[in-house]
Amino acid sequence: MDNNTASANEDLLGYPAGIAKAARAVLKKEVRHLQLIPAAAIKLLKLTNDENTRVKDLSKVIETEPALAAKVLRIVNSAAFCLPKKITSIKHAVNMLGFSAVRQAALDQLFYNRLIRHKSKQSFNQMFFWQHCLFVASMSKAIAVTLKHPDPDMIYTGGLLHDVGKVVLESYGRVSYSDYLTAYDKSDRSLMESEKTFFGLTHTEIGLVFCATWNLPPAITAMIGFHHEMPPADSPYAQFKTETAIISFANYIAWVQGVGSSEKICSPDLKAEVLKIIDIDKLNLEQLLEHVDREMANTREFYGISFPNIHKLRATLVQATIKLSVIGNKTRHERSNGDNAGVASNGSILTIPHRSLDPEEFLPWTLEAIQSDFGFDRIIMLNIDPKRRGLIAAHWWPESILEDELQPFEIPIGEVTGKLLDCLRNKKPVLIRKDDNLDRKMLHRINVDEFIAMPVLRHNKLVGVLYADNSLSGRGMDEKILGEMLPIVNELGIALMNAKQYTLARKESQIDPLTQLFNKRVINEFLARLFESEPQVLTKIAVGFIDVDRFKHFNDVCGHQAGDDVLKIVADILRSMTRPGDLIGRYGGEEFLFVLRNTDQAGALGYAERIRGEIEQRGKVMSERFHNHELTVSVGLAMYTPEYKSYPAMIEAADKAMYRAKHSGRNRVVVYQESL
Repeated sequence: MDNNTASANEDLLGYPAGIAKAARAVLKKEVRHLQLIPAAAIKLLKLTNDENTRVKDLSKVIETEPALAAKVLRIVNSAAFCLPKKITSIKHAVNMLGFSAVRQAALDQLFYNRLIRHKSKQSFNQMFFWQHCLFVASMSKAIAVTLKHPDPDMIYTGGLLHDVGKVVLESYGRVSYSDYLTAYDKSDRSLMESEKTFFGLTHTEIGLVFCATWNLPPAITAMIGFHHEMPPADSPYAQFKTETAIISFANYIAWVQGVGSSEKICSPDLKAEVLKIIDIDKLNLEQLLEHVDREMANTREFYGISFPNIHKLRATLVQATIKLSVIGNKTRHERSNGDNAGVASNGSILTIPHRSLDPEEFLPWTLEAIQSDFGFDRIIMLNIDPKRRGLIAAHWWPESILEDELQPFEIPIGEVTGKLLDCLRNKKPVLIRKDDNLDRKMLHRINVDEFIAMPVLRHNKLVGVLYADNSLSGRGMDEKILGEMLPIVNELGIALMNAKQYTLARKESQIDPLTQLFNKRVINEFLARLFESEPQVLTKIAVGFIDVDRFKHFNDVCGHQAGDDVLKIVADILRSMTRPGDLIGRYGGEEFLFVLRNTDQAGALGYAERIRGEIEQRGKVMSERFHNHELTVSVGLAMYTPEYKSYPAMIEAADKAMYRAKHSGRNRVVVYQESL
């Protein structure tokens, strides 16, 4: 690829100019030399954008691929068509099957033959990946048909290829996608963040470079490059937001159904912008899933692939998950439609949430004030817990109501129906009574006849539900009270937003922005407090100093982005291997520091060796990306003794031990001794 071509491609990508350079650094070959998509498939993709394409054009492409021609003839002569005479002409077969069916079958076959090289021992299981691509393609096309998109076949192709960047990295990366999946277990970063750290770019960015180099249609390029983040308004791909949103939505459903591209990574987020573009109320998810089931069954039969049984995960699971994501996409004005009459009598409550920036303080105060002014028997703040998939009691008043009889108080998402579902979807307060058939099961489960549910929002996103009932006294509840409570609940949402912003601001002053570990100031404050402890606590303290070996070489030879990624990798490993009661942080430059409590020299030395060994192992996996430069660290360890009158003296001792490790050959742990 000459420099002019590279520059043109970078402009087309609509991404920072360094993406094409990063792709060249991470791959064994230039993208233009990658033999991933057969010429016949490229021709088919280009025929998609040609309004003058005829059946004979498609037939000619198919005839050039013997295996593909055999498949088309096999399909048309199957029992499904019950033809009296066997068809042997490709053109006749195409006429019988129709352009769409043949094109879809052709792309499936071509991509499967070229892309999928099954290696069962690899972390990146390509058969598992292939079933994910087929599921997303089939679901995307079904959604496109439902939404009356003018070109569902093109969207099918986008779904089929949406994760092609992962195959590029697996097949041609200096470090493979399998290597990444193995390392990902040690990171708590998101998929895209951890890919960026590991490879220097994400699978969507490598997909963009691939599509631009091979001149794939812009719509398909957009779907491949932006299905995790919608293209920005100034991007040349912004005009394909609808197509990209469909792929993103189908990809999300696939993961929720257990049909992800990898067994090791959790499902991606469903972006609010996707749900602004796609009207999910127009989609019958149960019918769509049944359609995809049939499509997958046909594919399974043809390829002999054993797909997981997804009948156990029905539309209710997907629907419930989507509802939690869709809540919060409307404006603040839309949720302020309650009756505000009677608010004045409760004006004093409006100031309660703002008396503190700590939710653990102002939430109980607010609940107590509401319970007192409105006379409810019970009032509970229910938080949304994605892991437990339900609405879970977080705070309540009176304090005694859940301690004995009802704790834990929760409403599983699977039981959210009727008016409560309406509350979550439309962000409006509701009074739920047993005369509503859809809500009876839920009321019976929590043993009440009626209750009030008020959505609590932060930044127009649902963060919880305020629940109130009179289950103890049996007094009836009036819907007028919803309007009176609405301003109070709105203020509660604002208070939660303020608390979140305060927490983030405080965290930013404590966290190193690159590694997301504590910064030097926090480390010093932590040690200063620790040195005020009793002697029996101090005698069990260890301080370790970690320095990345030959770090300057990473910046000079591999570039500063690679240097930043090295620091992130070390931080991820430290974070994954450190106990909650201990402390790790970035002390400056390429230096890290850890503080261990309740340990002895053997325990501290064992921890330091595990850290050193894990970093060395990760470095071996990623050596090709870093031009065969080894990633190792030298560690100095100091155990507390009464001679250390202050924490700086102990840090200095660990620092001296670290330099001894450097001078002794690097990639080792040295414990400080006076002789040093």
